[in-house]
Amino acid sequence: MGHSLKPGVVTGDDYKTLLTAAKEGGYALPAVNAVGTNSVNAVLEAAAKNRSDVIVQFSNSGGQFFAGKSLEDGFEAKVLGSVSAARHIHLLAEKYGICVVIHTDHANKALIPWVEALVGYSEEHYEKTGSPLFSSHMLDLSAEEIDFNLSESERLLKRMAPIGMSLEIELGVTGGEEDGVGSDDDIGADNPKLYTQPEDCLRAYQLLSPIGHFSLAASFGNVHGVYKPGNVKLRPEILKNSQDLVKETCGTGDKPLDLVFHGGSGSDKAKIAEALSYGVFKMNIDTDTQFAVSKAVGAYVEENSKAFKYQIDPDDGTPYKKKYDPRAWMRAGEQSMVERLDEAFQDLGSVGKTLAS
Repeated sequence: MGHSLKPGVVTGDDYKTLLTAAKEGGYALPAVNAVGTNSVNAVLEAAAKNRSDVIVQFSNSGGQFFAGKSLEDGFEAKVLGSVSAARHIHLLAEKYGICVVIHTDHANKALIPWVEALVGYSEEHYEKTGSPLFSSHMLDLSAEEIDFNLSESERLLKRMAPIGMSLEIELGVTGGEEDGVGSDDDIGADNPKLYTQPEDCLRAYQLLSPIGHFSLAASFGNVHGVYKPGNVKLRPEILKNSQDLVKETCGTGDKPLDLVFHGGSGSDKAKIAEALSYGVFKMNIDTDTQFAVSKAVGAYVEENSKAFKYQIDPDDGTPYKKKYDPRAWMRAGEQSMVERLDEAFQDLGSVGKTLAS
């Protein structure tokens, strides 16, 4: 194997090298949703600590939050916030000494213009630097007819591939709701939409792989968020069947599809391990890291409750400035997010596997 890359943001062939190493090595990279510099920095810190490469991703509303919730033009905020986040990572990633993929999460039909606007920024960045601003984007048209899903994916990949960008698509539906995409009504082991058909995966491969690099979020019962045990039935063997069908039909090597695991929060560890063995190189994590941050901040406030009511203790005159300084409780949240990510890197087998040299 012996792949090695420069630390920092990876795109184009370097991105493909990264995911090939993960598939060959039987591990996956966590793709962590971030909403501001705090969460971005916590992801980079955790990756550096675990000597693992990592994927930082932004949903449309995560991008909007990055730009500021008060901006009146919500669409513009989604675009500019995502661009700002990507630039922040470009500036700092190398200093953390690991390889970082910058990605955007679920974009449904209404959000196609968001992705197109971001591709425009990557085209500008490519003209100046020879690489795109983002490594990849996700176009999630799984709620639409498959013909529309694939033709739009094809149209966008034709624009992205020449500047070294990858496209993630989704076939079948990830259950639950995430940042306004999807709903909680579709959860249940009897919903056939939660299970992708291998024939559809083959069709996507035959259409898209000649154009450029794509990855596939194939649904095998995955659901966003955390639900009570037994409610969600993961069937990773669907991934294996899809890989086998593409291999046999197209005469490729083993595991030709680059697969993505959505709805990983709260998943059974054995199912995660099984999914990795079928060529999953990326697993999304959002719900669990959100809780880790909030739990730590809540505990900090409880422990220092007076400092959140008074600048100076009314009884003994103690000044509380050091306690209520936002950096103190924000840092507690970051550290807790890092701890939860330690577990994710462990689960996905990527600890110590960075290609950065």
